[in-house]
Amino acid sequence: MLELARSWVDGWTVSRRAPKPVAMPWGLSIQVGLPAQAVRHVLLDADVETARGLVGAITEQATWIKAFLEPDVMQPWFSPAWEPTDPGFLMAVDLRPSVVRAPDGYTATAETADDVTFVRILAADGKLAGRGQIGLTADVYVFDQIVTEEAHQRLGLGTVVMGTLTNAAIENGAATGILGATVQGRALYETRDWKVLAPLTGFIYKPVAP
Repeated sequence: MLELARSWVDGWTVSRRAPKPVAMPWGLSIQVGLPAQAVRHVLLDADVETARGLVGAITEQATWIKAFLEPDVMQPWFSPAWEPTDPGFLMAVDLRPSVVRAPDGYTATAETADDVTFVRILAADGKLAGRGQIGLTADVYVFDQIVTEEAHQRLGLGTVVMGTLTNAAIENGAATGILGATVQGRALYETRDWKVLAPLTGFIYKPVAP
């Protein structure tokens, strides 16, 4: 699981075009550099003392800490200045080709640039209805930012996005897919044989107001 977790972090940075992760005593650190996410620390094999030391040393607003632990395990490490993110799950699958057909009135497009493949689904009026992307690391593809616009939900567009991304990953030689899923997304992915590897819990230090 640890190697897949590292691959998820690596692929996430490729997908988001963020700087490469830096190895730290607690795991990996990414200087994301965005207002809502300045730094992301991912705990891999840190003990409790090391993790608490990291949390206590952080002073930069919008710093994120992610770990593959249950929320109630991590919660005692954090002061009220930290806010939990929505619960999530690290998931993986052995990639297999799939037949993809967009619903009538929708068109799926795929485009690859700099190790990132983007899939977009357009409605008949040309507006974006769904999207997703994958970032390549070794022979693993990290699926990221899978979204169906609210007006186009419950039409199977999420399945079209996942199937199109999966076929693109296989064509590029990938054998395994990894992603960080929300509670809602987990239900979709499990219908496509994705398996939960671990919980994915996050906390943000003094989040920036939207």
